[in-house]
Amino acid sequence: MLRPWGLRRKKEVTMLYAILAYHVEDEVLSWTPEEDAAVVAKVIEVQAPLRASGQFGPAARLDETRKARTLRGPGAGMVLDGPFAETKEQLLGFHLMECATEDEAIAAARKLRAVNPTAVYEIRPVKLYVPADGFGATSP
Repeated sequence: MLRPWGLRRKKEVTMLYAILAYHVEDEVLSWTPEEDAAVVAKVIEVQAPLRASGQFGPAARLDETRKARTLRGPGAGMVLDGPFAETKEQLLGFHLMECATEDEAIAAARKLRAVNPTAVYEIRPVKLYVPADGFGATSP
């Protein structure tokens, strides 16, 4: 698989995984800048060896859910304030990773959770429906 973020893995069959990070948003927003920076630094530390191996792709922190908009309904749809689901925990970020197995993706999520233990991580295979620039293309 050719990834825009790094090296090509050697002729292994791999799958792209999204590691979705959920958290109680009010708790995260209550952190001091120092507490937030400490968690982010630990997450970056966990990501470093995965990034160096070429497995770890983009990661992003989503803005506050109050800034989310949801488009739904027939025709052109209606734009509604807020996220799609009303839940206790909100999707606050994600990581993309290339793994040979689901167990490998779960192991990476466990490393992330070790430094941010109040977060919940959902591991889900990604199926690209519009690969671009070789992203998601299987190597020969």
